[in-house]
Amino acid sequence: MKKAMKIISVGGSIIIPKTGFDIPFLKKFRQLILDQIKKGERFILVIGGGAICRKYQDAAKQIVSLSDTDLDWIGIHTTIYNAQFVRYLFKDIAYKDIITDPRKKVHTRKPLIIAAGWKPGFSTDRDAVLLAKTYGAKELFNLSNISYVYDKDPNVYPEAKKLKYIDWQTLRDDIVGHTWEPGKSAPFDPIASKDAQKFGMKVGILNGTNLTEVQKAIEGKTFKGTVVE
Repeated sequence: MKKAMKIISVGGSIIIPKTGFDIPFLKKFRQLILDQIKKGERFILVIGGGAICRKYQDAAKQIVSLSDTDLDWIGIHTTIYNAQFVRYLFKDIAYKDIITDPRKKVHTRKPLIIAAGWKPGFSTDRDAVLLAKTYGAKELFNLSNISYVYDKDPNVYPEAKKLKYIDWQTLRDDIVGHTWEPGKSAPFDPIASKDAQKFGMKVGILNGTNLTEVQKAIEGKTFKGTVVE
């Protein structure tokens, strides 16, 4: 019997950091996924826009007046381009098309599906939650450039405490808020958080560049990061 799909939301800044492509890391990330596939795992990787997305959005805003919908479309197209890049890294292992509608289930024998942004008002975090619902997954992982969710911004408050566990309501009320803004940087999108809470999902948030911890998370072991449920 095939294993259920594992849903992983991969932040764009993991794929393309501000400093540019990290080729050794990308090779190791690719190998990790391939090794897990050899063990029978199947994945949907939802690729975000990251810093490059925000660069496009910020540049456009300095030139013309754009609506939130316009800015969202810039972000969506960035995620699609990033996703195509990732799909080519896996070549024949991956399903041939980039998935942009998380409500539609793909029937394929391929062990890897690559997804991107869908439509305005939806972040790739929210797309990942909807994909998890579509594929019957009750858990997903969010790989970003942070190791934990903190009770406040650690870049502003040195005394901020890392949280190994938090419930959805507390996350929404005290940390990420309840509204979505194009290009917003948060541990997990507020609307995605609302949906995940409604669907009864568990989300593991961890640093995607720490592949040792990513492997632990994929294999169901205790990992360094924050669990939200």
